[in-house]
Amino acid sequence: MLTVLGRFSARTISSAANISFSRSSRTIINRAGTSHIKRATVNPFKTMTTNVPEPAKRFKDDHPSATSDRVKIGTHDGIFHCDEVLACFMLQQLPRYTSAEIIRTRDTSKLDECDIVVDVGATFDRDRHRYDHHQGTFNETLRTLRPDMDVKWDVRLSSAGLIFTYFGEEVIKQILKDKLGLEQLSAECLRSVYKKVYEGFISEIDAIDNGVPMFEGGEPRYNISTHLSARVASFNSRWDEPTPESGSLERFEKAKAYVGQEFVEKVTYYASSWWPARDIVSKALANRIALHESGEILELEKPCPWKEHLYQLEQEQNIVGTPKYVIYSNKENDWRVICVPVQPSSFVCRKFLAKPWRGTRDSELEQISGIAGINFCHQNGFIGGSKTREGALKMAIASLAATEEA
Repeated sequence: MLTVLGRFSARTISSAANISFSRSSRTIINRAGTSHIKRATVNPFKTMTTNVPEPAKRFKDDHPSATSDRVKIGTHDGIFHCDEVLACFMLQQLPRYTSAEIIRTRDTSKLDECDIVVDVGATFDRDRHRYDHHQGTFNETLRTLRPDMDVKWDVRLSSAGLIFTYFGEEVIKQILKDKLGLEQLSAECLRSVYKKVYEGFISEIDAIDNGVPMFEGGEPRYNISTHLSARVASFNSRWDEPTPESGSLERFEKAKAYVGQEFVEKVTYYASSWWPARDIVSKALANRIALHESGEILELEKPCPWKEHLYQLEQEQNIVGTPKYVIYSNKENDWRVICVPVQPSSFVCRKFLAKPWRGTRDSELEQISGIAGINFCHQNGFIGGSKTREGALKMAIASLAATEEA
């Protein structure tokens, strides 16, 4: 069971209540008909190249074997959690489950009538489409169930993680087709987006639902009460409100619309914005020797999410650790020099900007460095600024030669 860590505001819940998903178009709309995700006008995927072969179909066709006219998705009644809400949403993005009836019950006989069951039943059976994770014998992770993905994550899966494990690629393709008009996706792009959505969205839900601590030992210095699982929990009735009838779907559907919007936004962002940035980083790596003989400085043609792409491309090109600085134009007369961190979220860098510059600005920085036009160096030395490209490049080159003791 999840603990409700925080209660979402009444305004937000009211706002979420106005969100619905059209069964015919499955475009996220509000009651006024305003689209929350704009259709893309440019398809960046056609320019992507890949050496990764199209993988063979790994799993059997997942067409339900319904005994009635309408397909049924089963999950538990009572208090709902983010994992089964998201699991149901993901399934209903697929044509065969779009119009599926959601049955909320713990009655075994009723669950037996369902075509697919999530988060209830104490059974994980891929062949029978039973996806519960609460039984003591269940210890599966994305890494154990999908070794073909070559992932590092070993968080025990929730029902959301289980559904994403087996249906995630198909769900991603369907969302991108519906929301961006993207009919074809390279195998390399699909694989990268799949892994990124798990890392940046699903894994957190898996961990929270299974009570996995973020770190071992000690007490956190602060609590995060606004994560998605807490926000979904707030759609349940409060302790001092009447208990909904067994199997009631009204609050569940509001929560599903809410979590679904966030999931769709993640998928479309990773596919249409994050992934195309790989080409920009690839070009910067290809031009690094021409930029500076050391090969340790990269220039991006425009600002973009570059760190994870850099780490992956470094491994592919066998140059891990070589790039030390990234420069790019933030806007007119505003250039940035970024030190490459040892990992994406770290402030520990492979090489910082020159120590004497740190914490100085404008004319003082110009005087200390002898470089015209530079105007900023963070006190920790992980980022600097310049009015010109020439100044930014000189900052990086001078810092390559500087010692930490200087």
